[in-house]
Amino acid sequence: MVVGSDGLAHLAYELHITNFYQSTGTLVLKQLAVLANDSAEPLAAFTTAQLPALLAHPLQGRDTATSGVPIEAGRRAVLFVWLTLPAQHAAVQHLRHQLVFETSQGKRQVVDGVRTPLTTTAPLVLGPPLGKGVWLVHEGPGNPHTHHWGSVVVANGQTTIPQRYAIDFFGLDATRHAVKTERSKLAESAVADWNGYGAPVLAVADGVVRDLRDGEPNQVPLAPLPPPTALTVRGLMGNFVVLEIAPHVFVQYAHLLSGSLSVKVGDRVRRGTVLGRLGQSGNANAPHLHFQVATAATFEESEGLPFVFQSFKHLGTATIGEVLDRSVPVSLGTAPPQPKQHQLPLDGNVIEFK
Repeated sequence: MVVGSDGLAHLAYELHITNFYQSTGTLVLKQLAVLANDSAEPLAAFTTAQLPALLAHPLQGRDTATSGVPIEAGRRAVLFVWLTLPAQHAAVQHLRHQLVFETSQGKRQVVDGVRTPLTTTAPLVLGPPLGKGVWLVHEGPGNPHTHHWGSVVVANGQTTIPQRYAIDFFGLDATRHAVKTERSKLAESAVADWNGYGAPVLAVADGVVRDLRDGEPNQVPLAPLPPPTALTVRGLMGNFVVLEIAPHVFVQYAHLLSGSLSVKVGDRVRRGTVLGRLGQSGNANAPHLHFQVATAATFEESEGLPFVFQSFKHLGTATIGEVLDRSVPVSLGTAPPQPKQHQLPLDGNVIEFK
């Protein structure tokens, strides 16, 4: 459980549903209710029309308003569930799930159970990963349709989601735009045209450098990327630093600028130490910092962990399309900037680190 920048407590998890028996035929999930502890009142209830939105990728060629989520015999569906708890809520020790299916013969089947215990470990409290400036939280927490949370990695018999709470930080200027180039000429932009390029990347906590790579060149902004060579830190992250800040807690910084790394493996660093600078190396289509916290120094076989930043200012919300179009003013909404403490920035937030 983690408190988001909206001030509410959130739970993020995945519900794996497998249709084991060939003789069953296709099962269609029609309803899902999520309940806390032994309560009879659901925390959340999803209708037939709402369920397809919990998938990482939209269903093709189906009327999702009436069809639900089909699961063929021998196949699995993964639902990405982001629960927002009411402001006044009792402590949640475990979740219980009620699932309603329709069989290929049109019969109704109900599963009531699937108890899922929740960890009581408080989220990590981190310092800023970047120096002073304004940043867009892109592909961030709370959005299952991002390439972060929605990417299930299978390696050596383990199914994990390393990027469950990952964030891509894009630097914004005083007008809240990400790039100096006009939208019609974005394909001609250079890395130096992007706000945030070269910004110092900081250690978010005291720790030990466990892995890194330097010397990988920048990619060309917005140019097609070749498929990654492997789902590993070296196949995806370009120049990177992995910092161990606690047992089984690793912070990973990706796409750093070649030649900018100022640490080496084994170095003990203090919070606020400059590790390198923001670039566009590896599997990145524009200059930004990819930031994630996970249970292992590797990308594969690691699970993404929740975290909060000790402090930041929430300026509003924006989309990547808005911040890339200099011809249109970026509206962050009508709410005044709000200082935040011990909260997790959510997808689309525009925030400022001091």
